[in-house]
Amino acid sequence: MANKKAATLFSLPTEKPTLMSILAPLMIIAFLLFSLLRPDYASDLFNRMRDFITNHLSWYYISVMNFYLIFVLGLALSKFGKIRLGGDDERPEFSNFSWLSMLFGAGIGIGILFWSVAEPLTHFQSNPFMGDAPALSPEAAQIAMRLTIFHWGLHGWALYASVALILAYFAYRKGLPLTISASLYPILGDRIYGPIGKAADLLAVLGTVFGVATSLGLGAQQMNAGLATLTGIEVSTGTQILLIIGISIIATLSALTGVNRGIRILSELNMQLTGVILALFLIFGPTLYLLSSFAGNIVDYLMYLPSTSIWVNGDPSDQWQGWWTIFYWGWWIAWSPFCGIFIARISRGRTIREFVFGVLLTPTLLTIFWITVFGNTALYIELFGDGGIVPAVNTETTSALFTTINLMAMGKIMALITASICTLMLITYFVTSADSATLVICTLVTGGNQNPSPFTRIFWGSSIGAVAAVLLFSGGLSALQTASIVTALPFSVILLLATYGLCKSLYQEGKSADATSLKAGEVL
Repeated sequence: MANKKAATLFSLPTEKPTLMSILAPLMIIAFLLFSLLRPDYASDLFNRMRDFITNHLSWYYISVMNFYLIFVLGLALSKFGKIRLGGDDERPEFSNFSWLSMLFGAGIGIGILFWSVAEPLTHFQSNPFMGDAPALSPEAAQIAMRLTIFHWGLHGWALYASVALILAYFAYRKGLPLTISASLYPILGDRIYGPIGKAADLLAVLGTVFGVATSLGLGAQQMNAGLATLTGIEVSTGTQILLIIGISIIATLSALTGVNRGIRILSELNMQLTGVILALFLIFGPTLYLLSSFAGNIVDYLMYLPSTSIWVNGDPSDQWQGWWTIFYWGWWIAWSPFCGIFIARISRGRTIREFVFGVLLTPTLLTIFWITVFGNTALYIELFGDGGIVPAVNTETTSALFTTINLMAMGKIMALITASICTLMLITYFVTSADSATLVICTLVTGGNQNPSPFTRIFWGSSIGAVAAVLLFSGGLSALQTASIVTALPFSVILLLATYGLCKSLYQEGKSADATSLKAGEVL
């Protein structure tokens, strides 16, 4: 009887062992063992792979991201924009607030907390776009904000929207499984259920694991810095690994509750905490400067978007584009199967036009506002205050946000409260990203099952945390960046094929609709 109960708890009748469910865990375990047993060799291998891609394939990553921005906007504005992701009479499952909260929490979270101060303060000192503008000047500050917003703006969200749209269309419009391989049906037909389709899903699983692990590693580093500010705890790789273990356990427990409970509640909490922290920065920071900077940053970003988007660094000795733009584009691509499936899962019933503009515009505007409030506050302190953030960024990147809080004119008690809220946000965003990714990976490895067994959720929730910990152990920030860049490359090829499949299917649906309308007209 006990064995029967255990079998019921850890498996589902429809969740039989498959090649995917066996091969994917074996590959993750092999990676973990390799990185732990040969950390020096693993770190050297990661660096060589990253250098090859950034030196020879930067143009490819840039082209892919530009293509998806143009593609998704064109699709939303076309006649296909009125097609609903589901039946013609279906309506959205979640309210707009819950939907946008889950979009933002799963799509950005930890990353923007990590880089919202550190990145602009780094570009503020040096970047290839400065020209004659002196470092640490107001002109350099505007360029720094432009580049930071570029890396977090429309391109990334356009990619998410494209992947999610492809998945939602085939799952809810065509009745196929919610997997990457299903989007290849117009090309492969029933062969999506064979080795080729499973290979596509496997690449999506690996991209998700390493892309999310990159974010969790960054989050653990900054969480360590926040706890050091609050409690004096040591900043070290060991502490960060312990944090990953603890938060991964919480994230796995949240994943066991599903989307409608743990993930939705935490996502809404994230948005509420985000509102509180932004309000604190506006109240105690340079309010008028931040509000005027927000409008100015939007105009400046859009004005220079075309030229910034197509720029490819022709100097092989300059690593700036590889360390920044290519890392970001790889990171976005690596996250896209996770975010795509998750966004598709919460977006059933919306039209393509509503879906695209919701995913593309609202999170982008909120992202720009966030970066403006955090980044321009730090720049204001450097330009018009006593400074002190630039040296902190150069010494320890993870301390940038908490150094900014300490230098704001809000008093020790409010600074402590603000730092505490930021640390809590790191935890909640950490959990939201990890538990969402866990459910997405489980969906992929079980062939589209949206309610995988507890055992499957526990294994993959633990695996994401383990990969993040091992990457920190074997190479720190460099290894985290490399993981995203490398795993993005093969998946991007699958994504381009899936896009062709979507276009082919939409064309056939449009042709069929036109024929039906013509027949109706003849009858009348």
